[in-house]
Amino acid sequence: MKIPLLDLKLQHASLAPRIEEAIAKVLASTSFVGGPPIAEFERAFATYCETRHAIGCGNGTDALEMALHALGVGKGDRVVTVSHTFIATVEAIVNVGAEPVLVDVDPQTLVMDTNALAETMAKVDGVRAIIPVHVYGNMVAMDRVVEIGRRHGAAIIEDAAQAHGARYRGKRAGTFGDLATFSFFPGKNLGALGDAGALITSDDELARRVSALRDHGRREKYVHDSFGRNSRLDPLQAAVLSVKLPALDGWNAGRRAVAARYDQALPPSLTRVATTPECEHVYHQYVVRHSRREALREALAAAQIDSGVHYPVPVHLQPAWRAHGFPEVSLPHTERACEEVFSLPIFPELNSEQQGRIVRVLSDALG
Repeated sequence: MKIPLLDLKLQHASLAPRIEEAIAKVLASTSFVGGPPIAEFERAFATYCETRHAIGCGNGTDALEMALHALGVGKGDRVVTVSHTFIATVEAIVNVGAEPVLVDVDPQTLVMDTNALAETMAKVDGVRAIIPVHVYGNMVAMDRVVEIGRRHGAAIIEDAAQAHGARYRGKRAGTFGDLATFSFFPGKNLGALGDAGALITSDDELARRVSALRDHGRREKYVHDSFGRNSRLDPLQAAVLSVKLPALDGWNAGRRAVAARYDQALPPSLTRVATTPECEHVYHQYVVRHSRREALREALAAAQIDSGVHYPVPVHLQPAWRAHGFPEVSLPHTERACEEVFSLPIFPELNSEQQGRIVRVLSDALG
């Protein structure tokens, strides 16, 4: 039987009656834009994230763009981030008219190298913001990022699209920076039944700005203080997310249990991507690396086991980067990782028998 990279059918089956009931309530109310389901989820998600405000929106990419807009980042400004991320991180910077400045990743954890960040901030002028990306469910060492950002007067936006519920030194992902953004794409640890996103902040003024930006810059009906966008969280998705949110910590614990079994059972010749010290990883992906990646993935595929590559082409080598006329940049740790990393199946319901099969295939392929 095929082993998928992620099995959403099992997750949905466990909550299907409650999800159907929540959707039915929205349909019965005929409140299809705005309304109580959104306010309910925003309150619950803010409480979960241990922050003052959560503002729902259409998707994680819009969340990033609105965070930049709310901080006044635009044409002539620079924003520092990484190339080892989904393109939306850099896309948002470009879409507000700012210039992305890319730094390399730590070769063990594959999240932003804070030493590289410090060096870049010391020599690049005009940096208005830093976007650390908590990739794979692992967090950047945020105390160092905050210290560097504050020293240089740069705002901090945490891209937490893959880190729902993660902690670093006891604090939730998203609570270190000025703003943080989340995606609720269906495959995330907390996923909707379609596109959805949110921003969190403890800054009342930033929360007010983002709330207006997502709704055409509206202060009240037909009164618009700025030009915003239409990126409201759908009430149906909010209702679904409210049902799923109480299960998130349990699902994350299940992912950590699966990761621990992989750590113990996989052959030592297969390099694990390390966790940042003092981080409580939530394993959105379980990522390993090997110079013979494609051969190993072919062996898994032949055994009907899915795998993924996150990400095969770094942003600075994408056609879009070159077409935009951005300068060539050398990021050796990022480039090597993109040639070697691959993701193994991980979801809370993955059982030990399935994992044993995955480990056996990889062990045989590695000889």
